[in-house]
Amino acid sequence: MPAALARVLYGALLRLLTPAYLLRLLWRSRREPEYRRRLGERLGWYRAPVAPALTLWLHAVSLGETRAAAPLVQALRAHRPGLRLLLTCGTATGWQAGQALLRSGDLHTWLPFDTPGAVRRFLRHHRPAVGVLMETEIWPNLLHAAAAAGVPIVLANARLSERSLARGERFAALLKPAAQHVGAVLAQTEADAQRLRAFGADPVQVCGNLKFDVAPSPQLVERGQQWRRLLRRPVVLAASSREGEEEPLLAAWQQLPAPRPLLLLVPRHPQRFEEVALLVLRRGLRLHRRTGWGEVPPAAVLGADVWLGDTMGEMPLYYGCADVALLGGSFAPLGGQNLIEAAACGCPVVMGPHTFNFAEAAQWCLDARAGVRVAGIGEGVQRAAALATDPRRGDWVERAHAFAAAHRGATERMAQRIVALLP
Repeated sequence: MPAALARVLYGALLRLLTPAYLLRLLWRSRREPEYRRRLGERLGWYRAPVAPALTLWLHAVSLGETRAAAPLVQALRAHRPGLRLLLTCGTATGWQAGQALLRSGDLHTWLPFDTPGAVRRFLRHHRPAVGVLMETEIWPNLLHAAAAAGVPIVLANARLSERSLARGERFAALLKPAAQHVGAVLAQTEADAQRLRAFGADPVQVCGNLKFDVAPSPQLVERGQQWRRLLRRPVVLAASSREGEEEPLLAAWQQLPAPRPLLLLVPRHPQRFEEVALLVLRRGLRLHRRTGWGEVPPAAVLGADVWLGDTMGEMPLYYGCADVALLGGSFAPLGGQNLIEAAACGCPVVMGPHTFNFAEAAQWCLDARAGVRVAGIGEGVQRAAALATDPRRGDWVERAHAFAAAHRGATERMAQRIVALLP
């Protein structure tokens, strides 16, 4: 199918689906009210005009991409102090995390739905000098409109797994021409670069992974370590667990002989906190929730079976408290969550078989002996409990810090390439 025809059909389909898209946002807003706010921006409609200024547009769809963008934004501001940031997000968690990246004069809005009219209105209203899309955001109409408007687009911290490449090949007539509209691709690894080139992206440069440059809050890590000293017992962290993982995790946990470590359970998505709390209580385990106390856990919670980390922005605290972390998203076929943050906090990880979102980083972690891989959650619980009480755990902590430090430097490499495109 010709590329132009594929894009026309795609645009027509999205127009038909727009009411369903808006209804889905309203449905999600039952748990996360942010989704019902400023709905007009999802269609490229804005209330107030924007004053002219040198504007860099950065799109970070969700929480992980927004956090990874933090050092890049800081470096770009250092290179061009007068730069105005236009930050777009796609999810409520990304929106909330994005507030920390903004300063006076910056703009924050939702990325519009990828209909031709919405993306044209977005670009005409904000007039960015350069656009930076984080990781794997390929939107055909948006990229076509940016090319027509003369807005250079950079795909930063870019990655493409084998699975995503195979999926994208099914829509090659639509997605490959879109990828060719990207002016510069800054890939995480050589393997990502090869897959992106195979998908039609050019030019592609390997710059490393921004997530290695995200420095965890030392204050939060220290507070977590203070919690660990108060507990005087081993702590196993289930870090960023995903749907379908908690139930088998809890079943395996109850098979451990007493006395068991404390299980610190932190779901990936805040809308699941209540659901996960009920799962724990149904198993008869003593549960206390992080939101139930302030900076210091009261004595009443120290003997719990499970702590539920039901807060946002405190992962360094949880890693600081833990002796070892079970990597969420890796025990179900979801690709794994960010293991780099764990290493930067000095927390060794036990990962399951599914780490395709961080394939190279996971292998580097294993090669550095900063983590281990297991076949399933049952084995993972056994290994984590053993590692939490291993007298040589200090060696694992040192190797985790060394692994995280060895791969830093992507931020400055990417910042220099992006700044070169600014007028």
